[in-house]
Amino acid sequence: MVVVYHKNNQVTEVVTHNNKPVSFNSKASIANVLFKIAEQFPEKMIFWCHQSFKESLNLKDYDEYFHHHRMMLSYNPSSFNFLSNKIGYVERSSFVNVNKGVRYPTWQMSSVVGVIHASILLKRVVKPHKDLDYFLNSFAKLAMPKGLLCYSEPKLLKKVLSNNAPTASKYILYKFVRQHYKFIWLFLLFFNELIFDKKLSILPFISALFYKSKKQTKIDVSNIKVNAIGKQLKNRTIDVLIPTLGRKEHLYNVLLDLSKQTLLPNRIIIVEQNAEEGSVSELDYLKNDWPFKIDHTFIHQLGACNARNIALSRVTSDWVFFADDDVRFENDLLSKSFDYIQKFGISSLTMSCLQKGEVENNQIPFQWGGFGTNASLVESDYLKNCSFKPEHEFGYGEDTDFGMQLKNKGCDIIYLPYVKMLHLKAPIGGFRAKFSPMWQNDAIQPKPSPTVMAYNLKHLTPEQLKGYKTLLFIKFYKKQSIKNPFLYIKTMNLKWKQSVYWATKMIKNEN
Repeated sequence: MVVVYHKNNQVTEVVTHNNKPVSFNSKASIANVLFKIAEQFPEKMIFWCHQSFKESLNLKDYDEYFHHHRMMLSYNPSSFNFLSNKIGYVERSSFVNVNKGVRYPTWQMSSVVGVIHASILLKRVVKPHKDLDYFLNSFAKLAMPKGLLCYSEPKLLKKVLSNNAPTASKYILYKFVRQHYKFIWLFLLFFNELIFDKKLSILPFISALFYKSKKQTKIDVSNIKVNAIGKQLKNRTIDVLIPTLGRKEHLYNVLLDLSKQTLLPNRIIIVEQNAEEGSVSELDYLKNDWPFKIDHTFIHQLGACNARNIALSRVTSDWVFFADDDVRFENDLLSKSFDYIQKFGISSLTMSCLQKGEVENNQIPFQWGGFGTNASLVESDYLKNCSFKPEHEFGYGEDTDFGMQLKNKGCDIIYLPYVKMLHLKAPIGGFRAKFSPMWQNDAIQPKPSPTVMAYNLKHLTPEQLKGYKTLLFIKFYKKQSIKNPFLYIKTMNLKWKQSVYWATKMIKNEN
């Protein structure tokens, strides 16, 4: 490894793992020095560290947190990040609201401390920048969607120290948005600041107009070596979770596919629902001779969230495969998935699960903001105290909410496009019964749906929530009948407040 120490936007020292000094150009920017070191040591990990954190840098246990080359890690112990919370006005992804207490997926990098492999640096995703924080954030923002795994990693430091990490000026924030987002987001940032912060950022806005977008940069990290060090996968016992309702034939085919797996699951946990009192299970084939145990529960309460929670309470294996009752897959689905888990040293993944005729546009695994309740493998240890929340039952957001629970426990979700399942979307699917929400008779109907608002209230930053509100108001205007903009805004604010009311009430009633 090589460590680059810096202070006041200048490199102060470069040393190897045995503290041997390495020469560098003291007049060059820190980013330029990082590139030069990568050229000089193309097979090495390169750390950067602010001089004030030198004694706290954790180099002893690096293989516990940096276990393959296709990664970029950093850590900022401050409660804020370089671009400040204002970046939430233009991005609503889960990568913005970073949990600093765990390993958390994010492109928001910091100059305080971090590590990257030289082979990634040599991809030269972006040109050197005099501001190290801008360079690191730009690098990760562009490379993360292309397969570079980026994290906020507290294990980079042996102990957390208070610090005054740099924050971007208003000019830098606007420049970053111009270079890394669609052009429209620059206007939305300006508008949101004006509406919510009462700030008129005319000069930063005009200044940003003179910069070019970097979004078209070609990036390919697929040939970077990946072989997890110190992350040997010892146990591969699997429980499969399947909620089902009225899909006898389709579920039978799922069981057949599972029975042919080259890596057989230990148990299939099936929660069958039928709302009709006095009804009995129709799944007579569960008594057949299967190569795994079947744990079957029959209930009269409808709802996939409730069914999955019952199934989660019965998990005993090391891994859980979340599946639907209308999917089909090849016999090497689980073994292929575990090959990738072993290779990358990860604890959760979601497979490609498309309908017939749909095309998978992704060609490389990447960090995903969502979670697939019909096609995911998760290490059981991370599932403790996680559940599908009742406020999302018969609504939206239960899968992404569950994914956020996993992320906030330090479990990243990787989307794996080349392990594929077929989602039949059986015609008897859906909710199968008319759902009557608590707010159906309200004089003022909530907008957005309270189930969506519940997710937003739990997982978005205040700026993300406000940015979402602006976009919702703009997009919905042409779909409704009120054309007077002042009356429309007044009406939508009432609908928004009603949504917040119901969402808050449902969250408080969580079991």
